[in-house]
Amino acid sequence: MMTGLVWLEQSGVAAAMTAWPALYIVVSAAHILSIGLIIGAILPLDLRLLGFFRQAPLAAIAPLLSRTATAGVACALVTGVLLFTVRAREYAANPAFLIKLGLVAFAILNAVMLHRGLAWKEALARDGHPALSVRIAAMLSLVLWPGAVLAGRWIGFL
Repeated sequence: MMTGLVWLEQSGVAAAMTAWPALYIVVSAAHILSIGLIIGAILPLDLRLLGFFRQAPLAAIAPLLSRTATAGVACALVTGVLLFTVRAREYAANPAFLIKLGLVAFAILNAVMLHRGLAWKEALARDGHPALSVRIAAMLSLVLWPGAVLAGRWIGFL
């Protein structure tokens, strides 16, 4: 594993990110904006699934918010990998980074399982009170995504 991390740190991507500080800044800013997309889309969707904002039809807002969050996750993953290449060994040994990765993985799995389930389709079709499984997924999401953000901020302090 260590040789793979060293390879990443010596890759052309890492060299470019190090040689051109402006590139690192742009990628870092894009990572932050991606996180904003995720949280900005998921928070209102999860709250709606938990019974808040009932005046907003779930069938109307859920597809837009889900797609927005998905785009944010995709961008955050790409920019995160680019940032990782610069200090791969350091990040791989950082407990906060490992916690962040675990929380992100679990949050993505939670979202995928929710969207593939019948209860999600029923919630969109009925626009009523979502099933318990949907509400549990929303509660998990409300813990996992902000937890990943907090763990991400914690990385620099360890």
